Amino acid sequence: MADDVSGVSPFEANLLARYRGQKPDAPAWFEAAIATPYEMHFVDVDGTRVKYQCYGNKDKPGLLLAHGNGAHAHWYDFIAPAFIEDYHVVSITFSGMGDSDWREMYGFRTFADEELAVCEHAGLFDNGRKPVIVAHSFGGFITLRAAQTHADKFTGVIIADSGIRPPEDKWDGPPRRSRGNRAYATLDAALARFRLAPPQPCENHYIADYIARHSLKQVENEDGQTGWVWKFDPGIFVNFEFSDMSTNLLAGVSCNVALMRGQDSELVTDRIWDYMRSLRTEPMDMVSIPNAQHHLFLDQPLAFIEALKAQLKSWDY
Repeated sequence: MADDVSGVSPFEANLLARYRGQKPDAPAWFEAAIATPYEMHFVDVDGTRVKYQCYGNKDKPGLLLAHGNGAHAHWYDFIAPAFIEDYHVVSITFSGMGDSDWREMYGFRTFADEELAVCEHAGLFDNGRKPVIVAHSFGGFITLRAAQTHADKFTGVIIADSGIRPPEDKWDGPPRRSRGNRAYATLDAALARFRLAPPQPCENHYIADYIARHSLKQVENEDGQTGWVWKFDPGIFVNFEFSDMSTNLLAGVSCNVALMRGQDSELVTDRIWDYMRSLRTEPMDMVSIPNAQHHLFLDQPLAFIEALKAQLKSWDY
């Protein structure tokens, strides 16, 4: 999400504005999912508190869910409950996002260390089966970094719509902001400014609303007046170490790897999909979710769940 919606179509920019702070109607399966109880924990990683949520029985095989840039663990609140019958499910919130603490400096190695620390703290390495990580977007790059350096610790990784571009593609990197997040006078006003990044339509407004509410926090200014701001650190990519990013994250990963994408994703086009296929000589399942864009589990949550279950089953996990 972001404050600047210039150049975005009115539909995309005003995704929730029409509701004026009211919650959109949601289907029963979604309401049941978000009502599922979980435990909330924090683990210290290099002096920074990292939040994570736990579902299910700790004696079952581990499943770590990792979010994308600017997001948080609550993006999986309606996904995680579908797996607790068979897995000990943990969803992480990376530093600088959600309710985790901010850092002075960020990097792929740091975020990968956070994944490992959460797995350790939550007991995912204590089970007889090595855990699996499911990661979306920016979280996919982090997870591949972790799998490159610690593949022996994981059964496999499932990477959802994390596009690895060919070398000839010019990429200026993620947007870099140094100004603080804007404060909104009311929750209604803040919700009206929520949008997905990159911008895309989303028919499931109830999911967007749920995520948006968990992306905001109430603050008080020097005059004692309250307002609402986005939780993420706007300076992450101003203070980011990119040099520890491998040029081919799919190479050298000895555990299982599976790729997913939204079939209509603007970030993982057919050309990029084919390029990613060429980067790995080992077997690698690749699944496209129909009628889905980059935020595939917002667009098609139930299809995403079924695709994940099928992938885990194919690994006998």
